[in-house]
Amino acid sequence: MSGKLACALFSFPMLPPGQALDLIAMLGFEGADIGLSENRDHLWPSREFRNIAKSARSLKRKLDDNGLKLADLFLQPSLNFTDFAPNHPDAGVRRKARKVFEQGLEYTVRCGGRHMTILPGTHWKTESRLDSARRSAEELAWRVEQAKKANITFSVECHLGSFAEKPAQAKELVAMTPGLTLTLDYGHFTSKGIPDSAVEPLIKYASHFHVRGTRKGRLQASFKANTVDYSRVLKVMKETNYSGYLGLEYVWIDWHHCNETDNICETILFRDFLREQMKKINRRRPRLKKERN
Repeated sequence: MSGKLACALFSFPMLPPGQALDLIAMLGFEGADIGLSENRDHLWPSREFRNIAKSARSLKRKLDDNGLKLADLFLQPSLNFTDFAPNHPDAGVRRKARKVFEQGLEYTVRCGGRHMTILPGTHWKTESRLDSARRSAEELAWRVEQAKKANITFSVECHLGSFAEKPAQAKELVAMTPGLTLTLDYGHFTSKGIPDSAVEPLIKYASHFHVRGTRKGRLQASFKANTVDYSRVLKVMKETNYSGYLGLEYVWIDWHHCNETDNICETILFRDFLREQMKKINRRRPRLKKERN
């Protein structure tokens, strides 16, 4: 386990992006999760992709000035889950989504990043969930290959509102798409009442990980109200040689009550907790098996 910590730029949407990165650096993080989300937060794809070289150069300069690495580039070209869904039934829309993905890849590379996340797609009610999943797998396989050419690790975040709202469905998608990894956020499962034990098997497929408080009925909750056993998560990460960032991902949006926390304080609480837990895990020596006579 790398033990690298990152913080999301979009945790602090009321600050200009430069000041938000200043804050992330002041909080002692090594990396920043950058969101390109249309009509939300700081950076919109429609603006950043007008001149990718110029926009990426500007962001990279801000990251470098703060000693931060781009931990993950999260691309969401539309606030709804359908307009750019990789599994859209309309072939024309899928071609459009591919083009935006290619722009996102170029942007990530120019910013010095090595990891990129998108959403997997939704369940189209005109077909079975499995058919929606199969079309997504086909499109995501193409993205896996494009990302590989660019030396980028590519992942999807199986989330509330996607066709993969259950751990078994997320695992199914990975099995259908060789080379695909997950950006794993327990909250999308925990909030639906799914126990940690059902989510834990997904850790071995994760290349990026989101940390925040969550509980049944709330996608985002305080550190105090959180029910996910993150100590256990870290132990499993060590056992499975997880090498990605742990990204603190408190958001401030009017969706699933995600604007009812003090993001700075909650981020600090989780930062300190994760650091302490990782120290404990790294101090432990593996148990030696007793030799049989």
